[in-house]
Amino acid sequence: MLIGELANAAGTTIRALRYYEQQGLLHPRRAPNGYREYDETAAGRVANIKLLLSLGLTSQDVRAFLPCLDQDIADGPLCPASARLIARRLVDVEEKMAALGVVRDHLAEALARTDARASWTRPPAE
Repeated sequence: MLIGELANAAGTTIRALRYYEQQGLLHPRRAPNGYREYDETAAGRVANIKLLLSLGLTSQDVRAFLPCLDQDIADGPLCPASARLIARRLVDVEEKMAALGVVRDHLAEALARTDARASWTRPPAE
């Protein structure tokens, strides 16, 4: 299939597909006229790339998943190297959350020491 057909099938844009190719995540064949041609596994690969990016991984991170990008990773087991990468990212997120918790506590303490505390009300939770 051509790039526009793949974009439609995968629910993405031609620009995104070109970016994935530039990042080494997608490897189309080139027709004699220079058009990109994709096989039937490309739509699944693009879905996996989109899934991984939606988890907060970078395109560089997604490269660790190259050995398994053509498999159904949404419900299946992850490649061992990929699981390690996700575990590292999870630790990073937890550390950032802890640091933000400290900042939140400092801000709440500073606000409690001001007269503004009496007129301040917490915004409703979304």
